[in-house]
Amino acid sequence: MEMTNTNSLTRESAIQTVHDEVMLNAAYIDGKWMTIEAPATDTADADADADADADADADSYDSNHYSSYDLYDSNSGTIIATTRLCTKVQVEMAVNAASAAYPSWSQTAVSERASYLNAIAETMEQQFDKLVGLSVLNNGKPIEEAKIDVSDAIACYRYYANLITEQATWSEVSTSESSIRLLKTYAPVGICALIVPWNFPMVTTAWKLAPALAAGCTVLLKPSEVTLLPELMLGNILSYIKLPKGVVNILPGAAEVGAGMTCHPLIDKISFTGSNAVGEKVMSQAAKGIKDISLELGGKSAIVVCADADIDHACDLIIGGIFTNAGQICSATSRLLVHESIAQSLFDTLKVKTESLQIGDGFDTDTQMGPLVSEQQLNQVKKYFDIAAAENLTCLTGGEVLNRQGYFAMPTIYTNVPVTSQLWTEEVFGPVLVSQTFTDHAEAIALANDSQFALAASIVSADETAAVEMALQIQAGHIWINEQQIVLPESGWGGFKQSGIGRELGVDGLSAYQKSKHVLLSH
Repeated sequence: MEMTNTNSLTRESAIQTVHDEVMLNAAYIDGKWMTIEAPATDTADADADADADADADADSYDSNHYSSYDLYDSNSGTIIATTRLCTKVQVEMAVNAASAAYPSWSQTAVSERASYLNAIAETMEQQFDKLVGLSVLNNGKPIEEAKIDVSDAIACYRYYANLITEQATWSEVSTSESSIRLLKTYAPVGICALIVPWNFPMVTTAWKLAPALAAGCTVLLKPSEVTLLPELMLGNILSYIKLPKGVVNILPGAAEVGAGMTCHPLIDKISFTGSNAVGEKVMSQAAKGIKDISLELGGKSAIVVCADADIDHACDLIIGGIFTNAGQICSATSRLLVHESIAQSLFDTLKVKTESLQIGDGFDTDTQMGPLVSEQQLNQVKKYFDIAAAENLTCLTGGEVLNRQGYFAMPTIYTNVPVTSQLWTEEVFGPVLVSQTFTDHAEAIALANDSQFALAASIVSADETAAVEMALQIQAGHIWINEQQIVLPESGWGGFKQSGIGRELGVDGLSAYQKSKHVLLSH
């Protein structure tokens, strides 16, 4: 989808949208915006402090958010707006609203639920430029990346509107008994807590919210406090389409809200996307009460470039896999495995292409890589630059933060990185690529699989048959062959090992919010 008005995508117009349309200091509960009152003092109570370690966001942005919280323009490091965040008070209100709405919504006709999903998509389409602008402003994405994100979110709502209408209400199961009939149907899992990260605002929300609504669940949604601006527009959209009150409740919050949702006895399911450290805490909290859980966690994905690969195309795929969204992607192919026979030629080309990338303001249409999302994330990447220096890694290019306003790191490539290096084994979540050479496919597969993570992988080869055979042996939930990291609504998304539990998108994504029911009766 192309933007409708090129001139509308400016920093000034995005800031104007913040002032005119984004509801700050408020939570969307029971179908309306409710003001988050300022606390009596600037100090959070002891219980809130105790919950700081249980932050259920993409990473632990721990600080005292309870009186005010600043939202930043990552290009300049300046404050866009200041807001207040929810506490457990709003969590309780939202759970009550979702509980009250559930009996009716869960029994709503499939066609009606699909109609609401299509209405969300249509309204997002009408507000396309505004949503793109807010994403660029608050997240730092280049315009073209933000356009893809909004388009992907729209496609996801439409996909689940279609999928739920195609799913049979009842199906008959064949049995060996001739005197009975066995029928199968599906029921919604219940009240869901959806916790989404900051790296793909609106997209990850759609991946969770669309199938949850399609299945008949009611929802508490906690967007990341770091990128609230585009996420909060959803409340306006839900009011505009007149979604029944209480079906979706949006809680802008940090640690206290995440813990309040995951520990609440009335929550039936938790779906969390974020870091492994926080994911483990979420899983532990879900154990009490035996909550259903989906986790989409970290990655340290490999891109394998075979000896017969086209070097120019391979370099484009390598760059897209690690420098898109400044490397802040769980599926980033941050480990490069290249056949030794073409390694030197590939690295020569890759260095030139990487150093030609235009780094800058996401609102500049020439920008190919924008800033990191926050100062904290920039410091995280800088920590790995320091580790690389301490480990004496060979830096092909980059390895530094940029001396300028905003949160910019250089696109960075290290070569001949030992498999024992922290940069080889740990998720940096930034524009940092580590590489190794291999001699044959067996060695490449072994290197690709030598990780605690198993989310995704890419293969570049002129021999499709050999590439598919390799894909079957690589441990990953999603594999691209000779293609950029395109993620379709129809394809299930998730990994193995410590990359998570369950799947999003596709038929699997709908199943994550449903429980099968069987009815046995006489023939």
